[in-house]
Amino acid sequence: MNLLRGPLIFLGLLAAWQALVSLTGVESFILPAPFAVAKALAARWDLLAEHAGVTILEILLGLAFGSLLGAASALLIAAFRPARDWLLPVLVVSQAVPVFALAPLLVLWFGYGLASKVVMATLIIYFPVTAAFYDGLKRTDPGWLDLARTMGGGRLAVLRVIRIPAALPALASGLRVATAVAPIGAVVGEWVGSSAGLGYLMLHANARLQIDLMFAALFVLAVFAVLLYFAVDRALRLALPWQAEQS
Repeated sequence: MNLLRGPLIFLGLLAAWQALVSLTGVESFILPAPFAVAKALAARWDLLAEHAGVTILEILLGLAFGSLLGAASALLIAAFRPARDWLLPVLVVSQAVPVFALAPLLVLWFGYGLASKVVMATLIIYFPVTAAFYDGLKRTDPGWLDLARTMGGGRLAVLRVIRIPAALPALASGLRVATAVAPIGAVVGEWVGSSAGLGYLMLHANARLQIDLMFAALFVLAVFAVLLYFAVDRALRLALPWQAEQS
């Protein structure tokens, strides 16, 4: 039944979409029917694949850089108090400024190519990974820490042997959130300024009233985002087999 749940949900959404179009008689330039989107997907698959490759690369690079920087920052904050005093206020201030407002500046600084989109995705991913991992490092069982210190464990040894393994489930939660929001950074960066990518294609299709093509690009982006999330979730479950799933 679990294997059928996803396809059944997908078919249910398609049926609801078709019913909405049929019952309301909405114009195709506002909401095209699923069949029209499927035709655009089949007719323009080469164009969609070309732009999807760019967006997928931006998402994967942003996810990799954001996760690595976030995990490293959390470790630095947890291991060294001076770093905590300096970095924590910076993290808080960074969230007070909407990341989307930085997109025009990133395009100005890094250009219309791949770099600005990767930086945008990295910035969006960085905070949830840092916050989740640092929270996990802070919440290590005090009994474990007392036992380690009683046995003569140093600060770095306790961090490596006790605190990091105990915080891995929290890091996994942060990575799941990061995976879900990673496409946002890449696509918003493409909307602000780009020469390729699904976001770029959606803007141009919308400007030309090719709404079926725009929905097809959105569909490709959504499918990749869902597949990426479940792939990361599956990998984390395999990497952390001791983390019991609550029913």
